[in-house]
Amino acid sequence: MSHKPPTVGNVGFMYMLAGGTDASNVDPYAKKPTAGNHWIKTGPHVMIVGAEPRFYDMYPKNVQPDTAVPYIMWPGTPYQHLMIPVK
Repeated sequence: MSHKPPTVGNVGFMYMLAGGTDASNVDPYAKKPTAGNHWIKTGPHVMIVGAEPRFYDMYPKNVQPDTAVPYIMWPGTPYQHLMIPVK
């Protein structure tokens, strides 16, 4: 909410087991879909946040990801994090 970069190196684990609010995968501040902000829909998932940037390099960083497999949300931003779908 304050647009401050998160702390890196303090790994956190979050979950949204009822799914998430649809969001842009490239703009953490987007409030609605536009032609270029790659709006995605997410189902139930867990998230790993706060890891060192190299941790995220082993996962897909597509702007329009396959949300059925783990991927990086907001790649290349200070807010990037690993999204892991849960079924």
